[in-house]
Amino acid sequence: MIDSYLIPPQERVLRHPARWLLGLGVSANALTLTGFVIGLGALPAIALGNFWLALLLIAINRVLDGLDGAVARQAGPTDRGAFLDIALDFFFYASIPFAFVLADPAANGVAGALLLFSFIGTSSSFLAFAVIAKQRGMTALAMPKKGIYYLGGITEGAETIALFVLICLFPALFPIAAISFAALAFLTTAIRWWWGWTSFDAK
Repeated sequence: MIDSYLIPPQERVLRHPARWLLGLGVSANALTLTGFVIGLGALPAIALGNFWLALLLIAINRVLDGLDGAVARQAGPTDRGAFLDIALDFFFYASIPFAFVLADPAANGVAGALLLFSFIGTSSSFLAFAVIAKQRGMTALAMPKKGIYYLGGITEGAETIALFVLICLFPALFPIAAISFAALAFLTTAIRWWWGWTSFDAK
């Protein structure tokens, strides 16, 4: 919901670090893969109850996720980079609810499963829309620099990370936070289905 507002200031902040990294020969794909591996480290950290370490790893993952895009825009974006960025992001997102289920299956199992169920809806509707939009030559006006068509909604990347921060700071809130977020994610999915239905005619 707020991603399009956060990206311009993020680009300004990361422009100079990205130029420095590019000068060192660091590629956008290297940053993507490094961030992904670091972010996945939050899974065992949460499962073992080390929520502060998990929060740090999530934060590093997000910084590198921003830097890989900034480097790509300066070096020239590629289809491989766009694919890696979105595919690894969605996998990382799913790892956090699963980690909380592992941490306390009895308390978090149902809520975690529901949250993952809702993630399937948001991610599949996002990617399905992007595929058809690409075929039709459509451009997301709010975020035209993205490697694929970026479809908005109530629960986007910023809201998802805010949820992760909340549940790492207050792990006992996971069930209610997960169920509440899942409800918003299901609403986002329904909205995206409607957008797809109305945007893509029968031709």
